[in-house]
Amino acid sequence: MTELAVGELNPPARTLLGPGPSNVHPRVYRAMMAPVVGHLDPFFVATMDEVVDLLRLVFQTANRVTLPISGTGSAGMEASLVNILEPGDKVVVGVNGFFGERLADAAGRCGAEVFPVTAAWGQPIAPEQVEAVLRQHPETKAVVVVHAETSTGVLQPMEDIARLTKERGALLVVDAVTSLGGIPVATDAWGADVVYSCTQKCLAVPPGLSPMTVSEAALQALRERRGKVPSWYLDLSMLERYWGNKQTARTYHHTAPITMIYALREGLRVAVEEGLEARYRRHARNGRALQAGVQAMGLELHAQEGHRLPVLTTVRIPEGADDLKVRRALLNDDNIEIGGGLGPLAGRIWRLGLMGYASSEENVLLLLAALERVLAGLGVRVYRGQGVAAALEVLNAG
Repeated sequence: MTELAVGELNPPARTLLGPGPSNVHPRVYRAMMAPVVGHLDPFFVATMDEVVDLLRLVFQTANRVTLPISGTGSAGMEASLVNILEPGDKVVVGVNGFFGERLADAAGRCGAEVFPVTAAWGQPIAPEQVEAVLRQHPETKAVVVVHAETSTGVLQPMEDIARLTKERGALLVVDAVTSLGGIPVATDAWGADVVYSCTQKCLAVPPGLSPMTVSEAALQALRERRGKVPSWYLDLSMLERYWGNKQTARTYHHTAPITMIYALREGLRVAVEEGLEARYRRHARNGRALQAGVQAMGLELHAQEGHRLPVLTTVRIPEGADDLKVRRALLNDDNIEIGGGLGPLAGRIWRLGLMGYASSEENVLLLLAALERVLAGLGVRVYRGQGVAAALEVLNAG
């Protein structure tokens, strides 16, 4: 047998300014070094209660069932749909990007009849389109919408779609993967029934958990199912008994990822200590500065004006620029990771993230200066110095 020599793990310390994961907060790393205890140890049970309380604050909800799914954001997506949808159910899905398409696919795999409401990749879903489909199919069980479309940089206004969904008696499912912790997610104010997210973006925690909150109406739909939830692992009727509450005993379901729960607890604690409103202002200000800088440099933003995410900016790749060469140069020369486009936007846009711990004035200026230098070095015409100057103007205005 050939000997295998594997050296010590030594990953580079990147500045992660793409669509995620984002840089992990140092306090979160420290929390992950805490000793592992049993998943039903009294200390861990108390930690679970604290995580639930903190999640309710960040989700802006009083929902009894609020918990992290043991899995990435995609597990939260699956759990959101597989618990409430059954074969033959009708579901309306907003599709204006890669993750809307993924939701439509996942809903179809549940056996549901999917009615996509589409918009161009870079524009929000129009509430009138949702209303038209709901009128045509009044028995619709759920409306599913992406709040922050990671593939396009579009922020979806929720109020009108939420109102129309409630008027028709349907359940509202919201993908808040890229918004939770960086943009207000008003679960109860919207009347949302299922909202799911992830840990590796605005919460500045490693990937591995999917925070979720579920209304009593959605739980009632779960209880009234004609058959069992087809996923044992993601069955909320069992997961809610494991996560329980402070007055009930836990029923074993699975071994929770102890260290990741520690990490989430600390990431949420950091967010609450900063103050949610202050945190939203920080993300909004840094996003405005980056977008002003990109435009002053002579580049175009992709997402529709008035609907641009502050935490994820999409930039059209200028003529003469090679997508991979630019991203590779930023990575090799500046240790900065940015993201490329997905689906039909592959090779057409860059995705620049300012999320969680990585959303800072320093990173705004670092990214603009590096992007300008790389583009100029590759012979792409940019307005030298204008990007940083425009960003500083926004940042200094407060």
